[in-house]
Amino acid sequence: MTTSYNCTSEEQRAEGLEHAQRAISEKKCVVMPTDTVYGIAADAFSPQAVTMLLVSKGRGRHMPPPVLIPRLNALDGLATDVSEEARKLAEAFWPGGLTLIFHAQPSLDWDLGETRGTVALRMPDDEIALELLNRTGPLAVSSANRTGQPAAQTAAEARTQLAESVEVYLEGGFRPVEGTESRPSTIVDATTLPLRVVRDGAISVERLREVVPGVLALGETAPEPATEAETAPEPVTQTETAPETETASEPETETAPGETPVQTPVHTETRSE
Repeated sequence: MTTSYNCTSEEQRAEGLEHAQRAISEKKCVVMPTDTVYGIAADAFSPQAVTMLLVSKGRGRHMPPPVLIPRLNALDGLATDVSEEARKLAEAFWPGGLTLIFHAQPSLDWDLGETRGTVALRMPDDEIALELLNRTGPLAVSSANRTGQPAAQTAAEARTQLAESVEVYLEGGFRPVEGTESRPSTIVDATTLPLRVVRDGAISVERLREVVPGVLALGETAPEPATEAETAPEPVTQTETAPETETASEPETETAPGETPVQTPVHTETRSE
């Protein structure tokens, strides 16, 4: 039976979190607030639960959900080949509205859909979400709406779309703030360098570049590398003037070498939330 809890009440919040934890362990879905919009959540390590999440949204396996984590140090247990640049972004913007796509740890026993060996990770900046995540561990979470419909900003809005497909609704008020439009997280592809924004969202590229200057904006491509001819230094030319006296003059000029090549473009992979 579907149950809603008003988490602005301490008593109902405690009851709701306990029920949500139990529902997750039973491979069922719950709706919870995050710092961006409301999310529908399921056990990330249960293919059955993830399938139920996707079916509830009317979404296929080609659009795998991101995974929310309760703390920064969970990153290395779920992802591999984490670059220094990506780690700097995580340290600067987690918890917060930034999702980072990494290569998934190959030893993990999970099935999030057609991920091509990647996982999109985020740590939300929301007390209720973090409290539930600390109880359950990593959760597969997508926006709490039917695919193609507006993202829910309250649990009540989510219930009008998802109805009985969700076991527990945790109502925490408007997200992000009442009277404002819903804003999804910014998604950055961190599987290769340079890092690349693949969806604009809550964290602007200008803020990202304050931490990692080389982040590419959405649709931006890295400059082509310079050719061998451009990078090779030009021959040094030395010109001597005819001596007007017994002492010869010094060489006049020496030409400068060419410029240093820049990095090659990076492969872009998109991921929905």
